[in-house]
Amino acid sequence: MSSPLRISVAKANPATATRLAILGRQTFLETFADAAPAADMNAFLAHVYGPEIQLAELRDPRYTFLLAEMQGELVGFAKLWRDSDLGLPASETTTGRLEIKQLYVAQDWIGTGLGAALMRRCLALADAEHAAAIVLGVWEHNQRARAFYERFGFRVVGQHGFHIGSEVSTDLILRKGLAGR
Repeated sequence: MSSPLRISVAKANPATATRLAILGRQTFLETFADAAPAADMNAFLAHVYGPEIQLAELRDPRYTFLLAEMQGELVGFAKLWRDSDLGLPASETTTGRLEIKQLYVAQDWIGTGLGAALMRRCLALADAEHAAAIVLGVWEHNQRARAFYERFGFRVVGQHGFHIGSEVSTDLILRKGLAGR
């Protein structure tokens, strides 16, 4: 029997962009609504999530979006960026590094294994592209997410500021080296 979960690479079209913008905004608010004043949060969301913004990202060959759907409903996604410089000194090369810019799952689906399925697909994509490492940023106070990434072998290698308006929080930079590279 096959699973009703379908994870696929996103197509660059307006319908997909709209779905990503809606779920991105929803999941960000579910996790970070109290991280900044409402006006700052609204300005941030308008700058980061909108159908035209996601369509431009979908069309950019440096990005890959993985969509997680249950019976046709978009319930999670991962956004990956090639040749990331996250956490690297300026003197080091970015070639062969993949960054998970976002791995978001709708609140109702957290704890179901959906996030793990998305992560396994991210790692498989990194392996298929012969990436040397995969990196990501995670809010220092998001203990659930930090534990999740640690279960997959990610380790803290640094930190940087994450800005939402006038609020600056600390994101930890996590890295996972990939076998043989």
